[in-house]
Amino acid sequence: MNNWLLGALILLAAGFGTALWLSSRGAPEDRLVGLEISGVVTVLTLMLLSQGLSQPSYLIVPVVMVLMSFAGTLVFTRLLARRS
Repeated sequence: MNNWLLGALILLAAGFGTALWLSSRGAPEDRLVGLEISGVVTVLTLMLLSQGLSQPSYLIVPVVMVLMSFAGTLVFTRLLARRS
């Protein structure tokens, strides 16, 4: 296990715990923040795994996830705006 993989493990443990806590409690806006944090943690973890496994071809998945996460945020924000 190298430092990249250790960093990915620590990020998963700390980041997803925070994201799950935020997305399971509070107002819909707070839950959206939890969803965004989980997207960021996922992208960063996949990037660290790509470095740790020395496979630069694995970087395409986090790049696509960033774009999809941004589009998803816009959709959820629009849905939340209709409720207000």
